[in-house]
Amino acid sequence: MRLKAICLSAVLAIAMVGISVAEDTLKPFVLAYTATGSLDEVAADVKGKLTGAGFEIAGEYSPYADALVIAITDDDLKKSAASSENGGYAAAQRVSLTKVGDEVQVSFTNPTYWGNAYRLGDLSGVEAAGNRLSAALGSKETFGSGKKQLTAKDLRKFHYMFGMEYFDDPSELAEYDSYDDAIAAVEKGLAEGAGGAKKVYRIDIPGKNETVFGVALTDSGCSGDEYIMSRVDKEPVRSTGHLPYEILVSDGDVYALYARFRIAISYPSLPMVASETGATFFNIMCAPNAIEEALIQASGGDI
Repeated sequence: MRLKAICLSAVLAIAMVGISVAEDTLKPFVLAYTATGSLDEVAADVKGKLTGAGFEIAGEYSPYADALVIAITDDDLKKSAASSENGGYAAAQRVSLTKVGDEVQVSFTNPTYWGNAYRLGDLSGVEAAGNRLSAALGSKETFGSGKKQLTAKDLRKFHYMFGMEYFDDPSELAEYDSYDDAIAAVEKGLAEGAGGAKKVYRIDIPGKNETVFGVALTDSGCSGDEYIMSRVDKEPVRSTGHLPYEILVSDGDVYALYARFRIAISYPSLPMVASETGATFFNIMCAPNAIEEALIQASGGDI
């Protein structure tokens, strides 16, 4: 009996460890709910809920038919974004609406997932924003990483595979004598649509010479939002909130997360060469360099 009791205790202990590990895993997106009606009708309802919960709508755009991305921010998100080097990428979270069949999927980026992926020093702001997002919109399920089990520790050292970039291996787009010069160059490039890039939003990070721009990529070729998403976003619940890409101005330097990191962090379980849906990284092999070149042009840099 004593041996059985010991064995039972061991099994229970292992089970509890399994539960703890499962609770600690994070996924990139949250499906809030599905709705019927037109995209415009659902969008009006969603925006009302967001502003009612205290979020600022920083910008929005439709990257392709039947899809809308709403970028939001608030003081909590900006506070966390200011807590670490190049944390400005996390200042905006994305709420996406995607019409699939007769339903509109309303989803949002999981702030805690992205806060860890972007190595924020203070997660309290993103966690608070995540709680308010869930309260305002709902939280039906988290999704986006398939069978991949990623903890906060995993996300902070994430790269897709050997030889590919980490968070701290960004694309260096341009360099200027000052923050003001860099901002002026990026604003000019985006206004002119250089490289097919257009501004979706701008958020200035408090207490720092740092600004993040959300950027729509409109080219029909390898860098384009629609080109890429049509080849990788094929699961029943769509990860439209992967978009838009970002440009980060920090002092006089202009950066972007390298696309092999930025795409993979949204699609960490996407296979390289084969899948049941046909979505693979092999289908967008031309995209990382094309995206980098588009963002260099938008930033006024030299290719």
